[in-house]
Amino acid sequence: MARICCAGSKTKSMEFKLYAPQAKKVSVAGNFNGWSTKSDSAKKDLQGNWTAKVDLTPGKYEYKFFVDGVWINDPRCSNMITNNFGTQNCTIEVK
Repeated sequence: MARICCAGSKTKSMEFKLYAPQAKKVSVAGNFNGWSTKSDSAKKDLQGNWTAKVDLTPGKYEYKFFVDGVWINDPRCSNMITNNFGTQNCTIEVK
């Protein structure tokens, strides 16, 4: 993950990946984008892997994938937190 600099504030380009070969549309949403399912769309490769790159400043974030209208946790995520809906969100810390 490369570190880039934007307007004097350090950010990291974070890559979110999900294997979902049958999916038609995938995005990543979290408290870094107001839980918008339209802001950070993922792109699919020929093997069925979806990737979204998001520039984040240092901090702790919650996120999920939005796959064809359904919220999905990142299967590669090992840190979870209970949300206000009684389900789990993935967490990531950017340093």
